[in-house]
Amino acid sequence: MFRSLLLSFLLLNTATAFAPAHSRQSVSSTALQVAIDTSDIKNGLTIELEGEPYKVLGFSIMKQARGAAKTTIKFKNLKRGNTIENTYRSGEKFQTAQIEKYDAQYTYSEGETFFFMNSETFEEVPVSSNVVGDRAKWLSEGSEVTLVDFKDDVIEVVVPSPCTYQVAETEPNVKGNTAQGYTKPATLDCGAVINVPGFIEQGTQIRVDTEKGEYLDRVN
Repeated sequence: MFRSLLLSFLLLNTATAFAPAHSRQSVSSTALQVAIDTSDIKNGLTIELEGEPYKVLGFSIMKQARGAAKTTIKFKNLKRGNTIENTYRSGEKFQTAQIEKYDAQYTYSEGETFFFMNSETFEEVPVSSNVVGDRAKWLSEGSEVTLVDFKDDVIEVVVPSPCTYQVAETEPNVKGNTAQGYTKPATLDCGAVINVPGFIEQGTQIRVDTEKGEYLDRVN
């Protein structure tokens, strides 16, 4: 029962980090290290393997006619960025990673380093561009994010999804164009480029799924 409660706490922290920016309160939480086995594996859990943090991206269970079932797990190394896929016997043990999550604001970048401000302590936090990765396209000055620490190093920058942006540039809607599914490229105020419906005009506020890089809807 205690282990189940701790796992629920770990997953709740992950869900909180991905909550929409307008509904998030200041987050500062520490996920304790918990002993688990293959039956506890969930998408989004962060596991410590050989001293490094790995996030579970997906898993599948293969039942066998004879012998124990096997679980294949796809991980992402949150320090190096690479993905691996390992297969384990049913019941094999793991340790969840002890991580800390806190709200921060993006301030600026210089060379290969992005700088954030801890929203609680106001301290400046430098983060390598390798850690920020392709999430950099969603960042502009003042953007709210969640930083994930492992052993005093930032290992992940979580951008809220969905998130609201303004269309900075797009071609005008062609009058009389009523073709269903017509889309066009639009540059957002953060610099990212996505496809939007033809009726979206420059200056429009829209909601974007930052995980998939897709338009969701127009903000009234």
